[in-house]
Amino acid sequence: MKKTINVALPKGRLGDRVYSLFERAGYACPSILDPGRKLLFENEEAGVRYFSVKPSDVPIYVERGVADVGVAGADILLEYSPDVYELCDLRLGRCRMAVAAKKDFRDDNSRPLRVATKYPAIAREYYRSLGRDIDVIKLNGSIEIAPLLGLSDVIVDIVETGKTLAENGLVPFATVTEISARLIANKVSYEFKNKEIREMASRAEAAAVGGEK
Repeated sequence: MKKTINVALPKGRLGDRVYSLFERAGYACPSILDPGRKLLFENEEAGVRYFSVKPSDVPIYVERGVADVGVAGADILLEYSPDVYELCDLRLGRCRMAVAAKKDFRDDNSRPLRVATKYPAIAREYYRSLGRDIDVIKLNGSIEIAPLLGLSDVIVDIVETGKTLAENGLVPFATVTEISARLIANKVSYEFKNKEIREMASRAEAAAVGGEK
């Protein structure tokens, strides 16, 4: 008997793109497109059940086993290091994590570098690899203003087009890592639903590669 896979989708534009990819991979669930307040959507024939959650919560649902698989950005996985399996790169939501500062920025190695970021773990690991001491300033809102007001020397943040940086007089100085959406799996589910999850990962990855052609 075919086992149903519970899938945690990120809410928003990325989630819409992820669902379209799964639809191409053979995991359509037409009811998910109906307007309304339903939170769970199932297609028994396809062996899939979807639910949408806040993007940063996807790894929590997967790690705790509420979802068998989910889709999360590499930034979230790197920042929180959930205890899950990363199955494949879905090649969606591509951007990069970068260091940015004012155009005239010059690093002063005589003191710790002040780094404003929403991603303190990623920032610490990046600068640890460079052997640079830093003072992390954790912010939750728009962080581009931090260097302009003298709160930080640089920022570490996700950059897509670079337009927001340019509008605030900032420029990217270095790429920390490339970011994209990844398919992840709960470790216990991967053992007990191995055949179904591996098949889903294979078909999703093929759909992702095919979508680039």
